[in-house]
Amino acid sequence: MTHPNPKLLFGRRVALLRKGKGWSQEQLALQSGLARSYLSGVERGQRNIALENIVRLAITLGISLSELMDFPTNQ
Repeated sequence: MTHPNPKLLFGRRVALLRKGKGWSQEQLALQSGLARSYLSGVERGQRNIALENIVRLAITLGISLSELMDFPTNQ
């Protein structure tokens, strides 16, 4: 049994929430103060995002941490 890649699942969740707001990566980057290239790496599951940046994204997206972390684990 393989375990889901949490970085990939988190990245997909961020992208889904960002797109749900109609924002580009550039817009999320500007709003959150994170670099667009960093966000791109997060969304592709290539970055091991720091807790401080997870909190920053939740605040920027206007959601709770639990909502940000609510991604399916069966993918």
